[in-house]
Order: sequence, then structure tokens, then C-alpha cells
Amino acid sequence: MAVPFSYSFRNLLTRRLTTALTAGGMALVVFVFAAVLMLAAGLEATLVATGSPDNAVVLRAGSESEVQSGIDRDQASVIASQPEIANGVNGDALAAKELVVLVNLPKSATGLPTNVTIRGVDAHSLELRPQVKLSAGRLNRPGAAEVVLGNKIAGRFRHAELGDYLRFGMRSWRVVGILDAGNTGFGSEIWADADMVMQAFRRPVYSAVLFRLQDPTRFDGLKARLERDPRLTVEAYREVDYYAKQSELMARFIRILGTVLTIIFSFGATIGAMITMYAAVANRTREIGTLRALGFARRSILLAFLAESLLLAAVGAAVGLTAASFMRYLSVSTMNFQTFAELAFSFTLTPSIVVWSLLFALGMGLAGGVLPALRASRLNIVEALRAS
Repeated sequence: MAVPFSYSFRNLLTRRLTTALTAGGMALVVFVFAAVLMLAAGLEATLVATGSPDNAVVLRAGSESEVQSGIDRDQASVIASQPEIANGVNGDALAAKELVVLVNLPKSATGLPTNVTIRGVDAHSLELRPQVKLSAGRLNRPGAAEVVLGNKIAGRFRHAELGDYLRFGMRSWRVVGILDAGNTGFGSEIWADADMVMQAFRRPVYSAVLFRLQDPTRFDGLKARLERDPRLTVEAYREVDYYAKQSELMARFIRILGTVLTIIFSFGATIGAMITMYAAVANRTREIGTLRALGFARRSILLAFLAESLLLAAVGAAVGLTAASFMRYLSVSTMNFQTFAELAFSFTLTPSIVVWSLLFALGMGLAGGVLPALRASRLNIVEALRAS
């Protein structure tokens, strides 16, 4: 004969204070656990959304990022002349030869310098990125010392306002536009004319060549031909794969650090649940004896107390996940370990994070409830009924 589930539920309601304190401790751990996973997922989502499945990017062989890459003008022209490249609105090859450098700019709030990505772009750069829109002002003119700011740069750095002037590369650059890049990494970049950036930084090579494929299924053949071409020393990637790779190191670091901290915190929550359940067994010794006298088996008592502990964990999980869900409305910025530039992104809650957080909480509940449940199930009937 099984003990009704309502028995466990009513017992939690009877001990409101201890139930609230224990569930609160579990909720805090679940909140930290979910927030860490949301942080890593937000970083990955931002960088993956930065790429397009129809685009390919070519870097110098062995380069981990655009910042480290270098492709001379002759090689860039060879890459941009491949027949697999789609045509733009003007009928020419839809390819962009771009330069990426890092500069130090002071933040508005603290004045502390932070690495910011400057992307030298050409006429096709915006056309290749339909997720990026001009939200204010206008685009920079070729051959002019003008910049457009990503929406996550504007206002966060000194002089990063429309109509103001930014100082880098030994010259002043007028801010003429703001880009709405949505939830992509381009929102953390500053765009300027590629030739002007080359002159300012005395760098006569491009960082990458980006292009749109006529047929994305032909990428593998194009990649093999480019990497075998004796005139070139390059590697080609699908753009989405390239940006996914950029998130790997940082996301792994966040997950490992966050998981270690969460496991440490979980010991406290598990001990709290164990103390609560031991107290419940001690306070209900005669009640347990009565249940055994009425014919409830040891296994039924064991399962009833385990259900109580798991229910307590489920309440903590629900509270912790609810609190963590509000983190989606916050944006954070950090240095991307792959590029050493600042990247702004938001927390992202996914169904898998909800499932893992719930399983983590139930694991704490199981670990904290199994020993008290075993003790309750092994109580001698006569001794339990005699307890005061």
C-alpha cells in the first residue's frame, strides 16, 4: 500500500518556515546554475547569429581570428573572382574585402580603456549582412574619415555619439551613423572605410574576404580549390561555423567556472535539505510508527519521504528558474578570449537550460532526502509508537 502524494505535500505546508528556507537555498543555487548556462548560451547565440549560412569567409591559413589574419591585395582579388560567388544588386561579385583591427577606447562610465573592434568595410559589407540595418544617420563615405557605430557601442564609450568625433589611428573620425545589428556581434563593432583604416594603421593587407555563395551546397568544392591554389595560403569557412568557433573558448570557460562554483554552493543546499528532512523524521516518529502499524510497507515510507524532498527541490527549481528568467532583459559585456575585443550580449534561456536546471535541483533533493528517508523507513514500529 502506497502513501498518498498529498501526505507529503501537506507536510511541507505544515512546516512553512523550514520549507521556505530550504527551498530558498535550493532556489539560489538553481538561479546561479541557470544564470551561468544562460550566460554561455547568450555568448554562443550572439556569435552564431553574427554569421549567415549563405556566406563564406576566407582567412590566412593558421589564423584563429580575423585580427590575426592577413591577405594581400592580389590574393584577395583572386578569392573575390571565384565563379561560385553570387552577384550583388549592381551585377558585380558580392564579395567584401575587409580589415579588422583593435583599438583602445575609454568607456563613458568608468573612463577605463577597453579593446574595441574596428572593421574596415567596402561597398558590399552591409549587403552581405541583412541582419544589420542603419538605424540613424547615414553610412560612411568611401575615402572619408567617417565611422558608423554598432548599437552596443553607441553611448557606452566617450564621444561615441552621432555627430561626435572618435580619436584612433592617429586621426579623428566623425560618427555619421548608428547600426542596429540586433543580437549579433556586429553591434559591438565600429565600421569605417577599409582603405582609410589601412592608411591610418599602416597595414597594407586585408584581414578577410567575405562573400555570398550562389549555391551553399557547393562550398566544400570551393573550399578545397582555394586551399589547394598555389597562389594562396588561406583557409575557408562557412561564416556560421567561423563565428561558432569564436565562441567556443569563452563559452567553455564560463561553463566550467560556473559549474564548479555551483557544485560548491550545492553542497550547502543539499546539507540544508538533509537537515530539514532529518528534522521532519524526528518530529514525526510516532506518525511514522502509526503508518507502519496501519500496514504501510517500509518502501512506501521511503518513497513518501523521498517524494517530500523532491517536491521541496522542485519548488526551489521553479523559484530559481523564474528569477533567472528575468536575466534575459540584461546585457553584459566581456572580452572575447578569441579576439581580445569587447563583446556585448544578453543572457539566453533555452529549453535545455530549463531541463538541466530542473534535473540539477532534483539531484540535490534526492541527495539530501535519501538518508533521512532510509532512516524513516527503518524505524521500529514499537519504538516509534512509544516516542514522545
